[in-house]
Amino acid sequence: MQASLRLIVGLGNPGAEYTETRHNAGFWFCERLARELGTSFSKESRFHGWAANARGDNVWLLMPATFMNRSGQAVQALAHFYRIKPEEILVVHDELDLQPGQMRLKFGGGLGGHNGLKDITAKLGTQDFWRLRLGIGHPGDRNDVVNYVLKPARKEEQAEIDAAMDRALLAWPALAKGDIDGATRRINAKPPAPAP
Repeated sequence: MQASLRLIVGLGNPGAEYTETRHNAGFWFCERLARELGTSFSKESRFHGWAANARGDNVWLLMPATFMNRSGQAVQALAHFYRIKPEEILVVHDELDLQPGQMRLKFGGGLGGHNGLKDITAKLGTQDFWRLRLGIGHPGDRNDVVNYVLKPARKEEQAEIDAAMDRALLAWPALAKGDIDGATRRINAKPPAPAP
């Protein structure tokens, strides 16, 4: 499915104590993309978050300032104001079911128990939006998940996550042009083997 993306949403929790935690992978990506596009975020109370506009690409970047489980409030506000359709939205989030270094670009589908995705779906009234799933790995026991996502990644895991984000940023020109197929091939490719 081809689409021109007009809103990139990075998911995370506000506050200095969460900045380095795995659950904030979506924020990390949005901050890096903003630097790449030469734009910067400002607090926008009407959109319940930090927003940035890359005029050349005609795209908005958004990091909700609500907590994760109320992310939809920010997405709905900005999308409604600028008349952005769900299929023109890409939500970037941490993904337990992928190892650090892996990522997947996909349209629609299940919510995988992710509270941010659940709230966005509830507010938009549909699951039909794009997701960039950034692998953070799984602690192995679902009872440990909350504790796991709210802790920083280990050093070697962080290096893998950063490398995945670098590859996703290389796919940005294809995404910006609406070449979703080209971007998907690049993003969903197996990560290169680490150097010995």
